[in-house]
Amino acid sequence: MANAYIGEETMAKMQVFYDYECPYCKKGYEYLVSYIGDYPELEIEWRPVESHPRPEDHPPHTDLSCQSYYIAKELNADMPKFHAAMFQAVAVERRNVEKPDVLVDIVKGLVDGAKFKAILESGKYAKQIDENNDLAYEKSGVWFVPAFRMNGHKLDAAAQVGVAKEQVKAFLEQA
Repeated sequence: MANAYIGEETMAKMQVFYDYECPYCKKGYEYLVSYIGDYPELEIEWRPVESHPRPEDHPPHTDLSCQSYYIAKELNADMPKFHAAMFQAVAVERRNVEKPDVLVDIVKGLVDGAKFKAILESGKYAKQIDENNDLAYEKSGVWFVPAFRMNGHKLDAAAQVGVAKEQVKAFLEQA
């Protein structure tokens, strides 16, 4: 994609808002990763958010699993394997991700469990999740996840439907 400067290229940047407990986010993630190889110029900014942030009374609260994304990234985990493990454990198996030991078990084999737990219990990334929630719900007009933002365009899930694979493909073509 051409920039205002002749001969200079810029990389398209997309924000993806998602929650590991959301089965529609799992599908949206799978659709996205099936296409991203066709868009090497695309930079993806993963923004884990809570579908039902506190103080909403709608468990499970996923703030800790959202923080886990940043911890796994800090500890140099294989991120596609991390995403797959987290979606499987939270959205499919419905594991209790409000307990740090459960999250440590989920990331076993991907990162050092003791380091992971220490960072998680320190709350190092708690503020980041609050910022993601604010960016999604207050500043970006997200109502349902998964939600995608890129170059002034947006693709939001429909309630109880999510997004279709064809919608994700069409959205990426705007890069």
